[in-house]
Amino acid sequence: MPALTSSVVTEPVVTEPVVTEPVVVVPVRAVYRRRLLAGVAWGAAAVGGFAVYLRLASTRAADSDGASQALQAWDMLHGNLLLRGWTTSDVSFFTTEVPQYALIELARGLNAGVVHIAAAMTYTLVLLFAALLVAGRAGGAGGASGASGREKAARIAIGVGIMLAPQLGSGTNELLSSPDHIGTSVPLLLILLVIDRWGGRARWWPPVVVATLIGWADLADSIVVFAVAIPLAVVCAFRVARSGDRLAARWPEIALAAAAIAGLGLAQLGYLAIRAVGGYAELPLGSPLARLGQILGHNLRVAGQGLLLLPGADFLGLRPGASTLFVLLHLAGVAAAAAGIALGLWRFGRRDADPVSQLLVAGIVIDVLAYVASTKDYDVASAREMAPALPFAAVLAGRCLAPFLVRRRRRGEVARFRPVGLAALAVILAGYLAGLGLELTTRAVPPQNASLTTWLEQHPMGGAGLSGYWASNVVTLTSGGRVPIRSVTIVNGRTRPTPGNMKAAWFDPARSRADFVVLFRGIPGFGGFTDRALVLATFGQPARTYHVGQYTILWWPKNLLPDLR
Repeated sequence: MPALTSSVVTEPVVTEPVVTEPVVVVPVRAVYRRRLLAGVAWGAAAVGGFAVYLRLASTRAADSDGASQALQAWDMLHGNLLLRGWTTSDVSFFTTEVPQYALIELARGLNAGVVHIAAAMTYTLVLLFAALLVAGRAGGAGGASGASGREKAARIAIGVGIMLAPQLGSGTNELLSSPDHIGTSVPLLLILLVIDRWGGRARWWPPVVVATLIGWADLADSIVVFAVAIPLAVVCAFRVARSGDRLAARWPEIALAAAAIAGLGLAQLGYLAIRAVGGYAELPLGSPLARLGQILGHNLRVAGQGLLLLPGADFLGLRPGASTLFVLLHLAGVAAAAAGIALGLWRFGRRDADPVSQLLVAGIVIDVLAYVASTKDYDVASAREMAPALPFAAVLAGRCLAPFLVRRRRRGEVARFRPVGLAALAVILAGYLAGLGLELTTRAVPPQNASLTTWLEQHPMGGAGLSGYWASNVVTLTSGGRVPIRSVTIVNGRTRPTPGNMKAAWFDPARSRADFVVLFRGIPGFGGFTDRALVLATFGQPARTYHVGQYTILWWPKNLLPDLR
């Protein structure tokens, strides 16, 4: 049995009359014209999608999470390629979204718009890669084998449709905001595309490419372990054991399983090499397993709501209105995704199972189980930890459900859509587009703490400032670096530098100066920095105090950084 392809079942040969069909010769010019039109269509879709999602991203306020990566990218753009002196969060995005930010800043400079542009670019790429994967490869088992143009169109309509209109508010914040795991879906889908296009043919390079891509992506985001690396090893081992063939005949699966392990090893070696030459340090992941009571009583409920939020169907707690109707319509996408997962699970053990569909199923199951078993699912906003499950489920739904919308071809017939299924799909997609249009009427919002940035630019303090995390890097970004604020926290009754998303040189008194502190209340989901007494215990009484809206600005005629030690 050929590896990574469907099994071939030998049946008795039945002699049938030979039917002679006319040979259709397609002119070369027509082929090139068709390819050109396809390229123009894909390009137009990319440009249109980017414009729509850029407008949608602007409805979310840029914050210090996105600003942290933007500042790292700015430093990288100015020669600090390995981010020497930086300590990142437990997810660095070093090889994925930080270079993306640097390229955008090369054209646009340092400002809050970089965050929105990158978010729109990322989500557009996720949709395009998902469309390519859901369409499948031309020929071969499991992909688009025997699929007509209409079936490919149905696949793309279902898969892309599920992700077309992110839910306004929390959904937009999860999918079109700061760098997050949805951005890691880009290399994950690229890995699956390589496997799908390869199809187990006798070529040595695809496993090497897969190992390289896994190493590249895992260096940036460890969710790759649960979404692709472990699923790839598990699926390949299952296919080898299920086939009953000799190991030599299953070398593609064995090579891919080895590629998954090698890719994780490459990521670890890459990080050790970066640290050895003085590059960035990454905070430890630190996510212990949750207790069983927490899993059953809290985590499963939060995960369920998160799985509604990602495809735009989180209706819980919404007030009745037009927007709620569009949210409820997205339950059709949830049902399609659930049906695709169910079909994928049902077909998982078959000998002719599509290996990419198996990988999608395994990636969804393992990623969601890892999320449920962890302590990271504090509320629905933590659904970002399951973000790759959205494009995976959408692709799986398109690959599994599209055949039900298209009549099977008989000899000499052209495949046709089933009228009822086509009508239902058209109505749902029209509703999604209408909801997306309604979302686009929402006004754009300024970055967080924009009024503070404006006041500080008009009343320069002299040096940098100190404040809580949510009023630090974002002010530095939105001021173009003219008003730097460094993030601090309270530890054991003293003011100390925040451990992550910071550069050591910022707090070095020999190289930097800070002479004011900003106290602020914060907003829900974004904590403030309010403990004036402990700030004074660290720095003493200020010489001047300013009250600007919700902000209290304390100024000293000295460098505050030595007192942080």
